Amino acid sequence: MKLKTKVLLWAIAIHTIFIYLLTEFYTVNRTTFLIGEALIFISLGLTYLLYTAISRPFDTISSGIESLKDKDFSAKLNTIGHPEMDELIYVYNLMIDQLRQERLQQVEKSSFLGKLIEASPSGIIILGFDEMIASVNPAAMKIFDLTQTEILEKSLNQINGKLPQELLLLANNEAKVINLNGIKSYKCHKATFTDRGYARTFITIEELTREIYLKEKNAYEKVIKMMSHEVNNSIGAINSLLNSCLNYKDQLDEEDQEDYENALQISIGRNTGLSEVMSSFARVIRIPEPIFHQVELNSLLRSVALLMETGAQRKEVVWLWEVDALTFHVSADYQQLEQVFINILKNAIEAVNPSGTIRVQTSSSSKMISIANTGPGISDEVSSKLFSPFFSTTKNGQGIGLMLTREILYNHNFKFSLQSSGDWTEFKIIIPEFTKMP
Repeated sequence: MKLKTKVLLWAIAIHTIFIYLLTEFYTVNRTTFLIGEALIFISLGLTYLLYTAISRPFDTISSGIESLKDKDFSAKLNTIGHPEMDELIYVYNLMIDQLRQERLQQVEKSSFLGKLIEASPSGIIILGFDEMIASVNPAAMKIFDLTQTEILEKSLNQINGKLPQELLLLANNEAKVINLNGIKSYKCHKATFTDRGYARTFITIEELTREIYLKEKNAYEKVIKMMSHEVNNSIGAINSLLNSCLNYKDQLDEEDQEDYENALQISIGRNTGLSEVMSSFARVIRIPEPIFHQVELNSLLRSVALLMETGAQRKEVVWLWEVDALTFHVSADYQQLEQVFINILKNAIEAVNPSGTIRVQTSSSSKMISIANTGPGISDEVSSKLFSPFFSTTKNGQGIGLMLTREILYNHNFKFSLQSSGDWTEFKIIIPEFTKMP
């Protein structure tokens, strides 16, 4: 029961008792009755005025409370002419102004933060209290290559791929560079923030592939240039001296001449081989900018496969061709793209099991080229080093092929990946929708 209702009931009860007592004077003393009756009317009037004065502040307070309940911070209270209540109303209005200002700032900050997350080039994942993905921005969806509906309300271990599994291993407030298949590198950071008094987790994913690639390229370019300069200068002088020494062969005993010549020829041959190795390294840093022409990929792939047929026959390789159209034209440098396919098919032939299968797929609709082979596959340890400078899994390998392939594909702005899945090891190339035209 409200206080003003209690006051009203109390006033009614008191005046009812007075009226009852006053009726006792009606027969005894009419003068006293009339005076009492007048006093009761005066009391009723004063009680009404007092009740009105009390109920108005109560109504004002009630309306303010309802506004607070409805979180309506735009309505203010008007003064009622009562000093104590007017002071209370003044404080209430100040509080409402402060709440409205804080709410507006909160909405503006929330809106700005939302737009910032949406526009961020870094992937951002926000987990809920149950560790399920509650929010994800477009950059993260692009990194995972999934739609929003395929990510939201799932835990990281429910998303396929190596990156989500690596993210699960991150500790709070830990930053780590994750390398995927030796091609893509991401800097990932896991941290927490407080939401409604509880800790929630968010993860940022920043792609560093291009930056790391450029730093690596700059580093090995300097090393190769220095090595090439020193080695070639020394080899040229040494071979000149060795060839001069051959002229003194006739001055030796006849039984020593053959051994003498063979020793010098082996030394010259070894130096020449070393020079050719340095030339191979130097070719990587001297790749010219691609000259773009219309290239028909299906015929190019078949011509490269024919070129590699001798090595394939030795292993009795079975070729499996899956093309969705007779022709597949792209804008590219023919010579450089041919070198890419030579490197990929050479590696596939070396890796495939005897009597194994090499599958060549092209899709002109999705702009995709896939060269896959059956075989032992690529281990996780090797996968992270595949495109590292000078890394090779073959005996006496120099690690030039994949370096050259990566350089050419980067210059063409083609996306690519190399990974094992099931029975297949696949090198996939994706050509962007808009490529440079000749």
